Amino acid sequence: MRDSHGFPPRLIGLLVVLTLGWGFNWPMMKIALGEKGVPFETRLPDILGGSDAETFAKLNPRREVPALLDGETAVFDSTIILEYIEDKWPTPALLPATPGDRARGRMIEELCDTHYEPVNWAIMEIRAFGRATGEAADRLLGRAAEQTAGIFAWLTRQLGAHPYFNGPTFGWADLGVAPLVNSSAFMGNGPAPGSPLGAWLERVRARPTVATVFQAALDSMTGFEMLPQLVESGHFKREYRDHRLEWMVRNGGIDIVLEGLRKQNIRFTHELS
Repeated sequence: MRDSHGFPPRLIGLLVVLTLGWGFNWPMMKIALGEKGVPFETRLPDILGGSDAETFAKLNPRREVPALLDGETAVFDSTIILEYIEDKWPTPALLPATPGDRARGRMIEELCDTHYEPVNWAIMEIRAFGRATGEAADRLLGRAAEQTAGIFAWLTRQLGAHPYFNGPTFGWADLGVAPLVNSSAFMGNGPAPGSPLGAWLERVRARPTVATVFQAALDSMTGFEMLPQLVESGHFKREYRDHRLEWMVRNGGIDIVLEGLRKQNIRFTHELS
């Protein structure tokens, strides 16, 4: 039996978050739901040519996670999902009260998505998936470290003297920043202990909702060592699009792109049909 979206039946009235166990964008939607006290179920769709692939393509033309199912409503794209959550469950508010502060929070999240996420993604491509080795890897990782330092400088200015990027309370902007800075720290590029950004990260990590989501992501890394073999075989094609593709090209990784095309273990955005 399948639900109205074509997936196996779930608990009635319970949100379903379709995602991988790890990633840079999806944690913010889970943290948002936790902050609002909204129960949800997490499901890993079998989209690698499995039973859910065709159904998932109908829900999300990009054929990528995350996606959110809420009854008859299906939403994709992390930021749009966050907007949906804020619209449907407005209390407690994650966006600040004034239009200017709300715009500022959205811009911080947007720049993290377009400037910061590709840096962490590239580090994973090199370290976890072995896209480059030796001198080429050192050069690319060096560029990523330089860019991370620049991002931290910018974020520190945005934080200023406030306890949170959202201002006096945890909110929208913090959701966009937290998973990425936490990932940088996990990969050895975290903010200096005692620095304003480092103190902010510890403050955020102490929140129960954040701690729960971050621990679940860490636990999901079990078996992660199998992914490079799946990528190398072409069974799991990594998506190179938008800012991720730009990062590889502008930082001297064009050979990685060409090699991925040759091996057919990278992909671009799916065409609509």
